[in-house]
Amino acid sequence: MPSAGRQFVVEADGGSRGNPGPAGYGAVVLDPATGETLAEAAEFIGVATNNVAEYKGLIAGLRAARELDPAASVRVRMDSKLVVEQMSGRWRIKHPDMKPLAEQAARILPSTQVSYEWIPRERNKHADRLANEAMDAGKRGLRWEPSASMAELARSGRSGSGPLGAESADTDMGAARVVGDAAAGAARARAALAGATAATSTPVRGKAVASPTPSVGWGAAPDLGAPTTLLLLRHGETALTPEKRFSGSGGTDPELSAVGRGQAERAAAALAGRGTVQAIVSSPLRRCRETAAVVAARLGLDVRIEEGLRETDFGAWEGLTFAEVRERYPDDLDAWLASAKSAPTGGGESFATVARRVAAARDRLIAGYPGRTVLAVTHVTPIKTLVRLALGAPPESLFRMELSAAALSEVAYYGDGNASVRGLNDTGHLG
Repeated sequence: MPSAGRQFVVEADGGSRGNPGPAGYGAVVLDPATGETLAEAAEFIGVATNNVAEYKGLIAGLRAARELDPAASVRVRMDSKLVVEQMSGRWRIKHPDMKPLAEQAARILPSTQVSYEWIPRERNKHADRLANEAMDAGKRGLRWEPSASMAELARSGRSGSGPLGAESADTDMGAARVVGDAAAGAARARAALAGATAATSTPVRGKAVASPTPSVGWGAAPDLGAPTTLLLLRHGETALTPEKRFSGSGGTDPELSAVGRGQAERAAAALAGRGTVQAIVSSPLRRCRETAAVVAARLGLDVRIEEGLRETDFGAWEGLTFAEVRERYPDDLDAWLASAKSAPTGGGESFATVARRVAAARDRLIAGYPGRTVLAVTHVTPIKTLVRLALGAPPESLFRMELSAAALSEVAYYGDGNASVRGLNDTGHLG
């Protein structure tokens, strides 16, 4: 049960090197009585504005505080006048990028538990340092890790122990840094603070830190590693897409239509606002490469080609509608619909073959981008296959998923081998 009456201070910041440009946030949860660091969060979020990064820092800090104790009172201290005044309700939120972020922050804890205070930048050095560490890590293609945090060294007027604002000679670098990013932070916080009810303790750098009590089932200890997250973007429309023609890797390799290019632009804008993409990979087919190039230009990232993400080779069915295939190759179509091992007429690929190829590509991405968020620009069958495999669903589930052009789906892969489907066929960014 959460302890009533507990109090936290959350300090948060965000920055953008270019505004918009490569951006990151930092947040720290502090004990107001001792000044002790209870949790840190930081993340490189891709290309974003200063204000977006500041709001994301606020969201991360509030989430970290909630994980420590959802009943606690939280005093948020930021050097962003805009965020403080908007979240306090004194300023209207006019910018469309800010409204959903402010709403998201407001939902984390009841408003009666949260207050906001503006502080000068020199008093927000801990969070500022975390944000810069995250941006530095992102520039190197890495994810910020709590174990690498040096932010406490830059704190002004306080250390790992002693009240906020008090001088102390004891800078305790053993203070808990339990939040790494939005995905792993909750697990780290719960694990680090489970000692509030545990009966045993383990010394860490001379301090007694309580050890969590083992549990099973839904209450089992979580995987504490940040997942590798694949954001799966289907390419924008081609001339064949609205006609619902088979268009795989054995056909004419069509380019994006004007509609498809517009869809790619809107997807790029949405991903820039989301700000979590750290790498981009693409199918080798032209429609995916063109879609990926639009997003990459907006995010300031390179595109790597992953051959395993190409679409199914539909053999003699390439360029035909379903009705035309039914008329010309009825027996082959029935066999294909009945078994994942049956291939399209004329040497096409079966879904079983595609699944092996896509699974191998998935494994390469997980190994090559551990703990990072990767945008994979690909096609209907590879995306549906990745979702199916993550769910452990049978092959026939491929025919029961809708996947629109330029839609986003998301699967997270954890170090313990588990996968989590976080979204499917999101088209909200397309208007």
